[in-house]
Amino acid sequence: MRQETASRDPASISSRIRKLIWSLAIPLCVLAVFILLVFLLYSLRYAQISRNISTASQFNQNFKDEVDLKMYYFVSGSSDETPDDEVNTAEELASKLLADTRNRESRRAASSVLKLCANLKDCIANIRATEGYDLRIHQLETNIYVITQLIEEYMYTYLYHEAGELAELRHTQNAWLTAGLLVSAGVMLVVIVTSLRRSFQITRSITRPIDELYQRVLEIGRGDLSVRPPVEAEDSKLRALGEGVEEMAARLNEQMALNRQEQDRLRRMELALVQAQINPHFLYNTLDAIVWLVETGKNEQAVEMVSSLSTYFRSFLSNGKDIVTLREEALHVRSYLEIQQVRYSDILRYEIDMDPALDECRVPKLTLQPLAENALYHGIKAKRGGGVITVSSRPVGDRAELTVRDTGSGMTQEKVEELRSTLESDAGQGFGLQASYKRLKLMYGEALDFEIDSEEGSGTVITIRFPAQKENET
Repeated sequence: MRQETASRDPASISSRIRKLIWSLAIPLCVLAVFILLVFLLYSLRYAQISRNISTASQFNQNFKDEVDLKMYYFVSGSSDETPDDEVNTAEELASKLLADTRNRESRRAASSVLKLCANLKDCIANIRATEGYDLRIHQLETNIYVITQLIEEYMYTYLYHEAGELAELRHTQNAWLTAGLLVSAGVMLVVIVTSLRRSFQITRSITRPIDELYQRVLEIGRGDLSVRPPVEAEDSKLRALGEGVEEMAARLNEQMALNRQEQDRLRRMELALVQAQINPHFLYNTLDAIVWLVETGKNEQAVEMVSSLSTYFRSFLSNGKDIVTLREEALHVRSYLEIQQVRYSDILRYEIDMDPALDECRVPKLTLQPLAENALYHGIKAKRGGGVITVSSRPVGDRAELTVRDTGSGMTQEKVEELRSTLESDAGQGFGLQASYKRLKLMYGEALDFEIDSEEGSGTVITIRFPAQKENET
């Protein structure tokens, strides 16, 4: 039905060519048939390339974002679904394009998409077979993200070369048209004048929209996704193609804007999370203690406390790193205890005994400080006469063992069991204890040992064991 409508459209290319043929005299009948065949072959080739571009335009513009997001959810454990349907759809689309495409560069791009889809399936299978969050994340970042980016780039490369094929066809058509007109000039000058006038009109109606579409595709390839009016053309197919190109550009521009908004939102969330981790009461109390020391003339102690506070926040920020060395973590907990010892000098003493062999061992940031804070507020302060907090580390085979011990009030066995049962949840007491446990659990999984031992009136011991991994180890 659409083809019949297009053929009846007086502004279509086919109708105008037929009018030109009928206007030629009998001496030009043979030449007219020849020109018609040339235009027919051109139209078929043009329609084939148009279909290829239309088919390629069906490629999911959100392919990379959707595949990357589903794989991230799968790796993080938020979902059991992998993007098999998206990959299969892209693979089927590339197979169809490869079967219908003649241009060598376009076929190379479609073939590359097929190979990359096969590689992507293998990478997804490898991630399924891989255990360990860190290994999965590494494969996700070094394989999945790269392959999905290449698939999108090759699809856009395909569109670029198919658009170039349209321009080449235009030049070929012009060459044949010129030859026909020259032959016609030798047969009948009057017929040539009439046919030239109409031919140039047809040529302009074809070449101008194609030139504009070609330039627009080049601009989109350079990153110009601004919204523009569609290319004006008398032919309905060229109008539809122009509208499709502008619609594709608008969708790409909208998706890029959404991506930028999402990145801004994630950065704001990250900043809010870091700010929320800073205990304002601890900061206020520390500053009040510094003011009190200055007012009472204890300037040296005030200077030491300011230095400890500076070290505390510098190690807390850790240049934005989430994973730090045990040496950096020990410096952070030491500066925290130095500050607290000034505030609670009558009840608090501390000892830090870290084995130098574990200095480069990697741990999540804020592993020890929440445990020391928990020991101070729930152990030492709750016991009459105060006590000692001891933070230590030692290697045990190929594992590291961290211990936070206090001689505070301790807990009953019922309380210990209750605390152990709340480690995996967000409820109960000991938020700092839960936070340390969950960060370590995410990093080490089943290889983590997290033990809590306590005796009422004698104190509490928290022992952590995990694989000792250094910066250059996987």
